Amino acid sequence: MSDCKIHDSHDHVHGPGCGHLAILHDGHVDYLHDGHLHHPHDGHVDEHTIAISETNPDTCTPAHHCGGHEAGHVHGPGCGHEAVPHGDHVDYLVDGHLHHFHGTHCDDLGPVTVLAS
Repeated sequence: MSDCKIHDSHDHVHGPGCGHLAILHDGHVDYLHDGHLHHPHDGHVDEHTIAISETNPDTCTPAHHCGGHEAGHVHGPGCGHEAVPHGDHVDYLVDGHLHHFHGTHCDDLGPVTVLAS
């Protein structure tokens, strides 16, 4: 029995130099591609998600200052940051951390390891 969640109709080959951001995830390399975390595996591409964990919690961090942006910047589709599937939602990669817009502030949901591409 397989635990694979296969991404259908994927014609792009992921690997070093493929043009997508590489993320170290659960001891292997995944690639961020159009809001999906892809892992090449046994001739197909698996869809992965960063799990809710102690390292990457799903907790409110209202005191977090989401710096490096213009005033009023909101993380979401088209914001300029890579979308990353995390638990049952999507976060945005900012300086090696998962950020999630929450009401009137931005939550910092922990680090991810971005590898040199």
